[in-house]
Amino acid sequence: MKKALIIGAAGFVGPYLAAELSDGQGMEVYATKLPHEHLDIIRARVHDLNILNKEEIVDLLSRLRPDYIFHLAAQSSVAVSWRNPGLTIDINVKGSVNMLDAVRELDYRPRVLLIGSGEEYGHVLPEEIPIREDNYLRPGNIYAATKACQNMIAKIYTDAYDMELIMVRAFNHIGPGQAPRFVVSEFCKQVVEIEKGLREPVIMVGNLKAKRDFTDVRDVVRAYALLVQHGSAGETYNVGSGHAVEIREILDLIISKARVGMEVKVDPEKLRPVDVPIIEADTAKLKKATGWEQKISLEQTIQETLDYWRTQLQA
Repeated sequence: MKKALIIGAAGFVGPYLAAELSDGQGMEVYATKLPHEHLDIIRARVHDLNILNKEEIVDLLSRLRPDYIFHLAAQSSVAVSWRNPGLTIDINVKGSVNMLDAVRELDYRPRVLLIGSGEEYGHVLPEEIPIREDNYLRPGNIYAATKACQNMIAKIYTDAYDMELIMVRAFNHIGPGQAPRFVVSEFCKQVVEIEKGLREPVIMVGNLKAKRDFTDVRDVVRAYALLVQHGSAGETYNVGSGHAVEIREILDLIISKARVGMEVKVDPEKLRPVDVPIIEADTAKLKKATGWEQKISLEQTIQETLDYWRTQLQA
């Protein structure tokens, strides 16, 4: 049985990836978290790990010797990256280099999947849609810059040290259990709060005209599992639906599933300058390498996210 290690499994994606690797791929799964984090994954054996300490990584890898490593650990908030760029650089760049150096020092060659972001592309020109992996990178925030740096370093390590590194640029992924600082989860939470009488029947929104590429997290982790097995070392793959949807359409679909009526109001605090009206991934490279196809519809994801909040919130 193949062994898989998820580094940084305490976030939104980690438990879904553990389930896919265990149930979908039949792997023996290990996962890491920070000492202060809580992580209860019945499908994985959990270890504490600080990626800023390379010796901890070396020790864990020496003991486990996983066949596959999924590097999810990151400071992934754009807002936090502006407030604390040093921390973001430490975790996303130095932490990744610590992990790569730990792997390089071992006497075996695991396949490693490094998770980046569609944010790396930054300001995309209209003629560049859908976005291919070889598109020019114009990161517009500190988080995006650190992920672009991670990607470039991994490519250098692949070529210089003959390592089995595969890179991903993941676009918006959504689903039950996601934090409400992300737009789909936030809208669903507001709707359920209105249903339960926890707030006035008014849903507060930001810019509704932007178009973004949304994929269910369960489809995303299935792509990760396929890529770590079938992707080519040194290559980068977009992971997304390949179809951009206007935020207004998302909101309308959520409201159509609400159990009560409500008004929509724009909250000026939620408005941000929108330089890129549409972001849409070209996923041809992913599909060619793995045969991956999206299975879960946007409507199903929204319904299940609403149902998640209906179980979480009490009137």
